[in-house]
Amino acid sequence: MARAVTLRVVEGHARQYRHTWRGTTFSTLVTPVLFLSAMGLGLGSLVDASATQTLGGVDYLTWLAPGLLAAAAMQNGAGDGSFPVIAGIKWEKTYQAALNTPVRPADLTLGNLLWAVVRASVAALVYVVVATAFGAMHLGRGLLAIAPAVVTAAGFCAWISAVTAQMKTDQGLAAIQRFFVMPLFLFAGTFFPVSQLPDAIERFVWLVPLWHGVELARALSLGTTPTGPWGVHVAVVVGFLALGVVLSVWSFGRRLHR
Repeated sequence: MARAVTLRVVEGHARQYRHTWRGTTFSTLVTPVLFLSAMGLGLGSLVDASATQTLGGVDYLTWLAPGLLAAAAMQNGAGDGSFPVIAGIKWEKTYQAALNTPVRPADLTLGNLLWAVVRASVAALVYVVVATAFGAMHLGRGLLAIAPAVVTAAGFCAWISAVTAQMKTDQGLAAIQRFFVMPLFLFAGTFFPVSQLPDAIERFVWLVPLWHGVELARALSLGTTPTGPWGVHVAVVVGFLALGVVLSVWSFGRRLHR
């Protein structure tokens, strides 16, 4: 019963999305084109002219593309866990309305998370197709890299949903984006190897789930081995998601049962 109700929450998101898909589809297509053009081809020409040994002997565009896939997925997941959640709880109160039906807070939590997985999967698939067109990925290996990227996105969505559900206003969401999401996007190994960071910061980055998602996506895309054991990267990314789901279910229940 709970499982079917959870899928009803996903269906509700899909029905609502029918009215907004054009705008998000445009940004989903254009964003990877702009990033790969500016960072991969523009900055990449300067990087390739100096040295590529630190990139494993591949050109910068090929090295960047899978990391950017995971980082962009993380941003999508963080976005789905922030403003849509506070809108449902505080602004539109659609969550309170849903609770007058057989839907429970846990169904809302898991339904939102499943919808975020659907959106992240579609965005990642589009990204891989665009990156293949740029010659930055082999299509088959790129498809393999989608899995860690989507799990990473779901983990961040779950954690930020848990935090957002406890907020009284939306003011904290800007701080999350500015001081948490954006630094991770820039310094978690997406744009340069973390070995180039100072030792203390590099060790801190080893604890960041996004870095593990980037390492998995890059290794699967390039057909290489990641920095460190595969099992550690998988355990961190999956554990981050599992703990985030538990916290998110608890947070939704605490807020919506008041």
